[in-house]
Amino acid sequence: MDPLSSISEELAEIEGQISDIFRALSNGFQKLEKIKDSNRQSRQLEELTEKMRECKRLIKEFDREVKDIESRNDPNTNRMLSEKKQSMIKELNSYVALKKQYTANLDNKKIDLFDGPTEGHDEENVLLASNMTNQQLMDNGHQMMNETDQAIERSKKVVQDTINVGTDTAAALKAQTEQMSRVVNELDSIHFSIKKASQLVKEIGRQVATDKCIMALLFLIVVGVIAIIIVKLVNPNNKTIRDIPGLAPPAGRKLLWYLT
Repeated sequence: MDPLSSISEELAEIEGQISDIFRALSNGFQKLEKIKDSNRQSRQLEELTEKMRECKRLIKEFDREVKDIESRNDPNTNRMLSEKKQSMIKELNSYVALKKQYTANLDNKKIDLFDGPTEGHDEENVLLASNMTNQQLMDNGHQMMNETDQAIERSKKVVQDTINVGTDTAAALKAQTEQMSRVVNELDSIHFSIKKASQLVKEIGRQVATDKCIMALLFLIVVGVIAIIIVKLVNPNNKTIRDIPGLAPPAGRKLLWYLT
């Protein structure tokens, strides 16, 4: 039997969900090692990252539940729960580090987009140069240098614009990530509050059912008293229980039982 079940069923359920995610992460990274395509590796890393986010949320919920029942547990139990939480965090951090390693390996893969055949152009330039005078060669060289300078300036401008766009995008992504993190934390708090409210409603329902039973018993007592009063008013000369055959009190008792 799971020791957590004897402490709290909710803790046992959360711990089971976290264990399932850890198994899925282990299998996912083993599968990632066999994937050679970069795009498939990126998609696999995104799926694993989503699982790690879910695991982080469950660990937070586990910690809140532990703090909620901490006052009812003995020190040894609280120590065991704290060590369990630290073990979960340590295992999750190991998968986070592994994910960062694979991400860095993907980023280091560069694709050279500028390789291509140039022999034909070199041969054509040699043939053209052989038919030019020195002045034409100089003029053509200056023109090519000017065109190259202009191309470099355009490339610099494109690179700077790309850097600016990348900086703005990174800032926007950071702000959105922080906002999403706050939203996730708020949703976790709301989910935890709803669970506690459900438990409180169940307890109130059980208390209301008990109160209804007490009220029904009191109602029957009141009805019996009213019935006795009515009988007494209708037949004031009614007999005592002692005078009724079969209902007399045991021998030795001096008290008489009356209907009123």
